Amino acid sequence: MAVAVLGCVAATSAGVAFRVHAVTTGPVAERAAREAVVHGDIVLTGDPRVRQAKAAFHGESVVVDATLESVDTPDGRLAVHAPIVVFGSGGAWRSLLPSQRLRVSGRLSSAEPGELVTAVLLVRGSPVVLSGPSGLQGVAGELRAGLRRAADVLPPDQRGLLPGLVVGDVSRMDPNVSADFKDAGLSHLTAVSGANLAIMSGAVVALSRLAGLPLAVRAMLAAAAMLAFAVVARPSPSVLRALLMGLVGAIALGTGRARDGVAALSATVLLLIMFDPGLAREYGFALSVCATGGILLLAPRWRDRLSARMPRWAAEAVAVPAAAQAAVTPVLVLMAGQLQLVAVPANLLAGPAVAPATVIGFVAALVAPVSLDLARLLVVPAGYAVGWIITVAEHAARVPFAGLPWPGGLPGVLLLAGAAAVAVPLLRRAGTRTIVLITGTAGMATVLVAGPVIAPWPPTRWLFVACDVGQGDALAVAAGQGRAVVVDTGPDPGLVDRCLRDLDIREVPLVILTHPHRDHVGGLDGVFRSGRRVGAVIVSPGRAPASESARISNDLIRRRVPEWVATPGARWRFGPSELNVLGPSPGKLPSGPGEGSVINNESVVVLVRWAAGSILLGGDVETEAQTELLRAGLPRADLLKVPHHGSVRQDPRFLAAIGARAALISVGSDNGYGHPAPRTVGLLHRLGMRVYRTDQSGALAVIDQAGRLAVVSRGRPDG
Repeated sequence: MAVAVLGCVAATSAGVAFRVHAVTTGPVAERAAREAVVHGDIVLTGDPRVRQAKAAFHGESVVVDATLESVDTPDGRLAVHAPIVVFGSGGAWRSLLPSQRLRVSGRLSSAEPGELVTAVLLVRGSPVVLSGPSGLQGVAGELRAGLRRAADVLPPDQRGLLPGLVVGDVSRMDPNVSADFKDAGLSHLTAVSGANLAIMSGAVVALSRLAGLPLAVRAMLAAAAMLAFAVVARPSPSVLRALLMGLVGAIALGTGRARDGVAALSATVLLLIMFDPGLAREYGFALSVCATGGILLLAPRWRDRLSARMPRWAAEAVAVPAAAQAAVTPVLVLMAGQLQLVAVPANLLAGPAVAPATVIGFVAALVAPVSLDLARLLVVPAGYAVGWIITVAEHAARVPFAGLPWPGGLPGVLLLAGAAAVAVPLLRRAGTRTIVLITGTAGMATVLVAGPVIAPWPPTRWLFVACDVGQGDALAVAAGQGRAVVVDTGPDPGLVDRCLRDLDIREVPLVILTHPHRDHVGGLDGVFRSGRRVGAVIVSPGRAPASESARISNDLIRRRVPEWVATPGARWRFGPSELNVLGPSPGKLPSGPGEGSVINNESVVVLVRWAAGSILLGGDVETEAQTELLRAGLPRADLLKVPHHGSVRQDPRFLAAIGARAALISVGSDNGYGHPAPRTVGLLHRLGMRVYRTDQSGALAVIDQAGRLAVVSRGRPDG
C-alpha cells in the first residue's frame, strides 16, 4: 500500500513538473515576459464568457481559453502550442464556438502565478475567423441553440434555467435565480456533473428494463445516452470529467458494491490530476469528488439505517443529498467560510423535479433541429418542473440564517472537525441522540419562527435604504406601501432587484440616475424586473459618456418610460418623503482632472426630507461641484450619503456645512480604488459624524425611531 501511494505521488508530481516546465518556458513565455505585441493564430478551447466592465467608459469584455498555435516573426511563422487566456471585446466573440481557429493581434503578458497557462493575450480589434467549429462542436452548438429556441415559450426565469439544468448552459439565466440558487445551496444543479449523466443513463436503463431488454443491451443504451449527453453538453474538460464521474456511479450502482465505486473514483481522480494538474486547485473539482465520495461511502449506511423508520425510497431520497452535503461541507468552509443550513432541505424538495426536467429538456434538445414545434411542446412540462425548483430556491434563500457564518480557511476546517468529533459520538448513543435531535429541531424551529422577529428586514418604519451592491450606489427612498424612489441602481441588475425584493417594492414612481457611470446605472434593468412598474427616470444634464447615455435613453424608449433631465428646484412628494433637486445647474457644470471627475461633478444632488429629519444624497460630486453647491447655498441635513464612495476628493467646508450626525458610505470591499479614503473617514469623524459602510455592515437602513432618525445595518453573512 505504501509503495502504491508513493508511486501515485511520484507520478503526479512528475506530471505537474512537466506541465509547469512546459507553460513557463519557450518562445511564448519569453515574449509574455517582455509584454510583446504578437500576430498569430489561436484555437478556442472553451466558450467565450462575457463580462460587463465596471466603468461606463469600458465596453463589454470577453474572456476565453485558447491555444496559441503560431506566432509571426521577422523570419516567418513560428509554430507553437501554448495554452493561453484571451481577453477581447466586441460582439464578434459571442457566436464563436470551441475548436474554431482565429487570426488575432494583441499584447502578451505573463499569467498570474500558479495558473497553468503560458500567457494572457489582450486582443486588439475583432478576430478574423479562419475556420468553423469541428463537426462535434458544431452539432453540440446546434443542439444547444435548439434547446434555447424551444425554451422561449417558457417564462423568462424558466427559459434561462432549463438549458442550465440540462447541459450547463447558463448564458440566459436570470441573475435573481442564480443568486437564489447560491444562497439555497442549489448552484450545483446548473453545473454539468456526474449527476446529469446518472439521470440520463438511469432513465434509459429504467425504460429498457421495462421493455425487457437484456443486461448487455441496457448497458449499451446507457453508454449511448452518456455519449449523447456529452455531445450536447459539449465535450469540454468539465464534461469529460463529469462523464468519468458518471461512470464511477454506474460501476457502484451496477455492482452494488461501494468498494468498487471508491476504487474507480480514486483511479479517476489520479488520472485526471495527471492529465490536467490544474484541477488540483479548482474548488469545483474538489466539490465534485467529495460529493461523489460522500454518496458512495455515507449514503448506503444512512439509507439502511433510515429504512428502519421510513420507506426505502424515502430513506434514499434523504440519505443521498445529506451525504453529499456532509462530504462537501469542509470544502465549502475552506472556500467561503459559511455553513449552508438550508442546503439539505432545499435539495430534498428540489430533487424530485430535477430528473424529469433534465430528461425532458434533453429530449427536446435532440428533437429541436428536426421539429421546433414538437420541442416546444416537450419543454412545457419541463417548465413546470423548473418552476418548482425556482420556487424552492426563492423560498430557501429567504429563510432566516440560511447560511451560518463560520471561520474560513484552515481554522474553519479545524473548528468543523472539532465540532464533528463532539457531535458524532453524541449522535451514535441512543439516549444522547434523542436529546441532541430534540434540541436541534427546537433550535431550528425557533430560528425559522422567531428569526424575522429577532432580525427583521426591512426594519419597521424604514425611510431610506442603501443597498449592498458592492462598489456602487443603489438607494431606495420610501414612497408608501410597496413603493420606493430609486436613486442609482448599482453595477448589477440582480443585486438591485434582490434589494428591492427584500423591501417588497412593487412600484417605483421615480428613478433618479445621478450620472452615467456603470457603478450607478449598470443595474437599471433590475429595477424593471419582478414585474415592477416604473413611472419616470430622471437623468443628469451632462450626457458624457455619450455611449452610456444613449444606451439608457434607447432602453427607456423601448420600455416606453419617460426620461426627464434634472433641474435645480424640482420637487416631488411620495408618501413620507419629499425630494428636492439641488444640482447640477445647467451651464455651470464644474470640471475636474480627467474624464471621470468631469462626469462625477455632473451628478444629480438630491435632498430628501421626512418628518423626522433629512439626508443629502451627493452622487459622486467631487471638490469642484461641492464648492459650487456651497456658493449656491447648501441646506443642512441630519444624514449624508458621502459622495463618490468616500474618495479623497472631498471639500472639508462642504462636509462641515452639512452638519450631519451620521455619514453613510456605499462602497465595495477590496474595490481597488482605495475607497473610502482613510483621510476622508478621519475627516468625517472629526466633524462629529458616525460612519456607516456597506462593505462592513451590509445594507444600511434609515428608520423613524420615535420622531428621530436612526441607522440600522443588516449585517454581512460573511462577516
